[in-house]
Formats: sequence, C-alpha cells, structure tokens
Amino acid sequence: MLHGLSRACEKTGIPPERLETMVEELELSLQQRSGREVCSSDIGELVLDKLKSLSEVAYIRFASVYRQFSGVSDFVATLEGINATKAELTAAI
Repeated sequence: MLHGLSRACEKTGIPPERLETMVEELELSLQQRSGREVCSSDIGELVLDKLKSLSEVAYIRFASVYRQFSGVSDFVATLEGINATKAELTAAI
C-alpha cells in the first residue's frame, strides 16, 4: 500500500512520514471492520477517500491505476466528479 501511495504522491511535496501515517490509519480502519476478510476494492476506495482530501493530483494518479483508466475521458469524468464535490461543499457553506 505504501509503495502505491508513494508513487501517486511523487513530486507533490507530501512528506513520506505523512504517507506512513496514512497507511497506519488505513490499516487500523481495516482491522476494526467486523469481517475477517477485506476485498481489495474496499482498500482501494479507502485509499482514494484519504487521497481526495490530501492531494487532488495524487488522487487522480492513484485512481488512474486503481480504476484502470483507458483514456482521457476517464480522467475528465473523475475531474468533473471532484469539481462537482467542491461545488456542493461550497454551496453548503
């Protein structure tokens, strides 16, 4: 998990210590779940949730690999989703 996060966060200025802390938080969250097994898709979504608030660039990078983007339209759709979420948050304030 740390390797994937490190790759997604390259050249974003996010310190490695922050990524290590994030992995620890994710592992703790997964351990607290009631089921014994965790699907890889659940892990990927948890990582994306954390990255969304940390760095949009890292979020897009991770999402492009995790969700296997096949072209520009996948990037555009994801970026539009981020912008829509921002607009909703701004409107709620």
